[in-house]
Amino acid sequence: MATENPRVNPPGRAPRVTHRANEALARVNIKEGPYFKALADGSMTIDQFRSTQEQFFFAVTFFPRPMAALVGRIPDPRQRLDILHNLVEEHGGFREDCFHHNTFQEFLGRIGADPGRLKTLPVAPALRAFNSVLSTACIHDELEVGVACMGIIEHAFASISAFIGKAVVERGFLAAGQLVHYKLHAEIDERHAEEFFAVLEPLWDDLGRRYFIEEGLELGAYIFDRLYRDLLLAVPPIAPPAIQHPV
Repeated sequence: MATENPRVNPPGRAPRVTHRANEALARVNIKEGPYFKALADGSMTIDQFRSTQEQFFFAVTFFPRPMAALVGRIPDPRQRLDILHNLVEEHGGFREDCFHHNTFQEFLGRIGADPGRLKTLPVAPALRAFNSVLSTACIHDELEVGVACMGIIEHAFASISAFIGKAVVERGFLAAGQLVHYKLHAEIDERHAEEFFAVLEPLWDDLGRRYFIEEGLELGAYIFDRLYRDLLLAVPPIAPPAIQHPV
């Protein structure tokens, strides 16, 4: 027999925070940055894409750790449930083969990477910087800063995942039926974002707390955009698209 989901503030219950997150992302416009332009216009080779995604693995596997820190900082146990549910999904609903840590390694293997070399691959400064900012926001900053920062990254990653998944197939890096990890995140991360934003929505009318919410949204948008820009510095330069001369 089905049971009622006990989580408070289900998706769709954070309209003001979501609207403000959309404003922040519109200003940053991550998908108009050089990483996504190179992926879309054909100037990023499969080798370059693979190298950047190997580095991105270090963000994927680290992301649940600051999230777990947030769960412990939320005083109201009812409000912990949304983010706790998110954390469980990051761990594949307690199925090890579905851990996002593992599904991303599967994706890397399918684009020709050797997941085993991740154990010895140096972590680029851009990834350490991104992970360090998340840790600081979620552990040491005001609670609203950490929750908003994580939420807007999930919000952005839903459309980014769809973009990358589409580009990977169109470029012939993978067949549509082989696409893993990004397909899942394109489907679930909007809900994950709402789970973070639902914690913040009741605080929106408190101008003091709203300040920290907005700070977290702006921080998350900035560091996620910065991460993708800096990923290009971790691989050999990307050549400009070939000029098509008229016949």
